[in-house]
Amino acid sequence: MGVNEFGESTPHEIPGGTPGPDNRLTDLEAKLTEAFGETERLREEWLRAKAETENVRRRGAEDVSKAHKFGIESFAAALLGVKDSLDAALTVENTSIESFKEGAELTARQLDAVFEKFHLKAVAPAAGDKFDPHVHQAISQVESDLPPNTVAAVLQKGFSLHDRVLRPALVTVTAPK
Repeated sequence: MGVNEFGESTPHEIPGGTPGPDNRLTDLEAKLTEAFGETERLREEWLRAKAETENVRRRGAEDVSKAHKFGIESFAAALLGVKDSLDAALTVENTSIESFKEGAELTARQLDAVFEKFHLKAVAPAAGDKFDPHVHQAISQVESDLPPNTVAAVLQKGFSLHDRVLRPALVTVTAPK
C-alpha cells in the first residue's frame, strides 16, 4: 500500500509514483476495450467493402447478361424492314416474273444497306486471287491455267464483321502444276 501526499494510504499506488497492479489492470482493460472497439469498427468496414464488391460483381454480371441478350437489338430492328418487304412480296397475288425479280432486288438492296450499316461485309474473292486460309475455305483443287494456290471459283460468299470472319468464302483452288 502506498501513501498519498496527505499521508493517507492508497491501495493502488506504490511509493515512488508507479502505478500499482490495479491501475495497470484498469489501463489494460481500457486498452483492450478500445482494441475490441477498433476491431469491431474494422470488421464492419470490411463487411461493407465485401458487400459493395459483391454488388459490383453482381451488377457487372447482369450488364454482361443484358449485353448478350439485347446486343443485337438494333441489328434485329434494322432487319424488320427486310422481313416486311419479303412478307409484302408473298401477299401479292398476280405477279409477273419481272415484278417478282424487281421486288427481290429491292429487298436485296435493303439487306445490303443493313449489312453496311453494321459493318457486315461480304468476302467474295475473284478468280485468280491468292488463296488466303484466314478468309477462304478450300473445298477442292482443280486444274487450271491460273497460277497455283489461287482461287478458281467461289461456291459461296463468306462474311466478316468488323474484320472478324463470321463465315469463310467456300472456294475451289487451283492445283499445283
